[in-house]
Amino acid sequence: MKKLIRYTVIAVTASLVLNAGPSSAQALIKVNDDVSFKVGFLLQGQADWQQNAATESYAQNLFVRRARFIVGGQLAKNVTFFFETDNANLGKVVNGSKVTSGFIVQDAFVSWKVGEGFIVDGGLFLTGIAHNSLQSAASLVALDYGPHSFLFSGPEQNVVGRDTGFQLRGYPAKKRLEYRVGVWQGNRDAASRQALRGTARLQYNFLDADTGVFYTGTSLGKKKILALGGGYDLQKDYKSMAADIYFDHPVGFGAISGQVDWIRYDGGTFLPSLPKQDVLYGEAGFFISAAKLMPYGTFARKDLAGTEVGDETRWSAGLAVFVAGHNFNIKAAYGKVEPKLGKSADQFTVQMQAFYF
Repeated sequence: MKKLIRYTVIAVTASLVLNAGPSSAQALIKVNDDVSFKVGFLLQGQADWQQNAATESYAQNLFVRRARFIVGGQLAKNVTFFFETDNANLGKVVNGSKVTSGFIVQDAFVSWKVGEGFIVDGGLFLTGIAHNSLQSAASLVALDYGPHSFLFSGPEQNVVGRDTGFQLRGYPAKKRLEYRVGVWQGNRDAASRQALRGTARLQYNFLDADTGVFYTGTSLGKKKILALGGGYDLQKDYKSMAADIYFDHPVGFGAISGQVDWIRYDGGTFLPSLPKQDVLYGEAGFFISAAKLMPYGTFARKDLAGTEVGDETRWSAGLAVFVAGHNFNIKAAYGKVEPKLGKSADQFTVQMQAFYF
């Protein structure tokens, strides 16, 4: 019996290897002309020193920021799928206890492409309406997303900015336009009878289009993108709106990547833990292709309506070394959190990323 199992495993493995199609980006396992899949991972090790404003002492953490297993592919003609797990902040001390496991299903969705102007996505995936809220964590300019890009996530009972539902998206007018319209579970009551959540986003692409479910943070000079977008999110009397501009383009001896995102949140009486506020996030980086270096900076501001409590400004300056593009890179940044009321705090972070998909 053991020999039979061993031979079966060897035969299956050999079959997968022999049927793996050629690809410069990943190993593609091809079943037939319409069915194929690929596997990958994202691993980010991180060292973090974060100052306590009151005591001026530093919390020191060495942990795994993201540990993701990824699988995706094609199930039939014009039908694709994507599945991703995560075990975030593994080893980090949160509220006095070390995170030993936080394994979750991060993304799980199927996409049916009827045509360029009509694509149906269904499952669990990002619901954000701003550009930064819809980006891939594997291709960010900075160490992480903007600090206020997912404030809706907790009140809306999301999974790290993801919700279950269905979305229509498309790229009409020769991909100059992009639209996304989604219906989601949102925040549910005990009987799950209240109104569903709805989102809508419209974007105009002046140059190339970025047609994936997840936007690219930086293409490191491989794309020419200038996009202007906006969106709306609502459930009962909760609403938020966003506007953003994104630029990613080769220039001279490198490339520039940058964006500005504005979001207004208003939880209303439905989501009282999300008070009315305006948030702003901006980032810019210049990739020096010969040296594989990208100096970058970020700026974020939060302004709550009718109060100065909770208002803050954050900024950071960093340097990324793209040793092998997004497949392997090291980023370091010094940042500062400056509340409107109270003392400021420093933060220094180093991150090493390994990515394959």
